[in-house]
Amino acid sequence: MTSVETISDRFVRQQDLVPDDKLAELRITVIGVGAIGRQAALQLAAIGARSLQLIDFDRVDLTNVTTQGYLARDVGLLKVAAVEQAVSSLDASIDVIALQDRYRAKTDIGEVVFLCVDSIESRSAIWRSAGRRTRFWVDGRMLGETIRVLVAGNEEGRQHYPSTLFAARDAQPGRCTARSTIYTANIAAGLMIHQFVRWLRGQPLDCDTTVNLLAGEMVVAGN
Repeated sequence: MTSVETISDRFVRQQDLVPDDKLAELRITVIGVGAIGRQAALQLAAIGARSLQLIDFDRVDLTNVTTQGYLARDVGLLKVAAVEQAVSSLDASIDVIALQDRYRAKTDIGEVVFLCVDSIESRSAIWRSAGRRTRFWVDGRMLGETIRVLVAGNEEGRQHYPSTLFAARDAQPGRCTARSTIYTANIAAGLMIHQFVRWLRGQPLDCDTTVNLLAGEMVVAGN
């Protein structure tokens, strides 16, 4: 069996759900590979993304093994390097660009962006710089067991998204990952991937989804 046959074979159970031809054409940038970003990158690799750009300046610490799913052997490594290794373990043929840095306005990014950073200030700055350069944009946020996924993949989403970038003085104090769990991060990443796949299929998007796991509540806006 050739390597091409092997790669094609592993997608057989999702071939009616994920348009692999459209996915293969896209360069996807994940900004921030912490709790949500690492899960999103691995799920993207698993569904067949062919080109992934990872942007993060941080290193893996011991708490990241519990809350972000990094391996014990990853502690001390650059997060982008550890995620690159994990992606390559899934599929060594994926083109991965690991950028050890903060996102900067001059950074060349893909037409699809998964934004997984900690602060509103960072989200606002990145959106102002890169938002209109993308075709699909999804922002994953979480605090404790509450998740919010915001999508700008159509004009409705692009109009709504800036309204969620409230002033820093109105934000809840502390980093959004100060209270986090791996299961919340995984669900958040899955919701982001789901919206991305809907976009690939040309289906309506939910521009603003909030899930409160503790209360068992889900609120969806936009179609």
